[in-house]
Amino acid sequence: MAEPDAAPSSEPGAARRSRRRQHAGGADGRARGRHRGGADERFGSTLEALGTIARDGASVSASVIDTSTGKALLAVDDTLVQPVASLGRVLLLVEVAARLEDGGLHGDRLQRMARDTATGAGLWQFLQEPTMQVSDLATLVGASADAWAMNALLSTVGIDSVRERAESLGIERTALIDRVRDRRGPDDAPDASVAPTGELAWLMRGLALGEVVDEAVSNRVLGWLSLASDLSLVAGSFGLDPLAHRALDHGLQVVSVTGSSTGVRAEAGILRGPGSSVSYAVTVTFDDASLQRRLAVIEALRTMGTEVLEAVHEPAVR
Repeated sequence: MAEPDAAPSSEPGAARRSRRRQHAGGADGRARGRHRGGADERFGSTLEALGTIARDGASVSASVIDTSTGKALLAVDDTLVQPVASLGRVLLLVEVAARLEDGGLHGDRLQRMARDTATGAGLWQFLQEPTMQVSDLATLVGASADAWAMNALLSTVGIDSVRERAESLGIERTALIDRVRDRRGPDDAPDASVAPTGELAWLMRGLALGEVVDEAVSNRVLGWLSLASDLSLVAGSFGLDPLAHRALDHGLQVVSVTGSSTGVRAEAGILRGPGSSVSYAVTVTFDDASLQRRLAVIEALRTMGTEVLEAVHEPAVR
């Protein structure tokens, strides 16, 4: 995603990692449950909406930052590590993109294996083609959170490599911790990935600025994520075509990634607008015992989306 008024940061990698650790609240990996909230005046309705579902028992975390300047526009418990379903696939895509760029992976075709079976999101399980190139599988993961494709890629590159790559980028508390599973037993991780929103928003900003590994890797990942067809949460307020939104539309361009499972709704993204660009992330865990509770969460996330949309029609905050 091009960011016309922002050049890549000249900070050394160690300095960026130190600043991110400070922003994320520490490097010990423990969730910080202490309530912390702050917002630009433009995000008043978001604070109110998230506060309402929090009072009903939801655990809420949110972060919005100006992409060009890095200034925080919204911070609600943004150091709290929460389950984010398969949203951690963005880290897998970073590792795959890096290996494609450095030649570690080429035009390899991966076989659809029984060990990678998952009948959740995605299309590969319904296609007749039993093998696909790595880049095509990454496209499926970006476009539809394809569970079988994600598991096949994870089996190929290895979850340890994904973790090591993330750590090398200064990403210490966002983690892909398991493959996608139809059912999770007592010996399985409770969710596929976890993250604090502050770190997720910084990761998305890094992609927008071409700083995640390098510009070529960042652009590959952005290209895959730009195909995402799930605009049901925050991005549902942007008025874009969920099946075709790669080009500018009314001056808007979004790249986003979502995570959804029982009692979990999460999204991270970048919205570029006529006035500025913002990078955002939000996670909610809640009692999914009724449709009413789920709809209340979605409504709150779309309220946030409305104010994100309004923010990018104004100049960058410096």
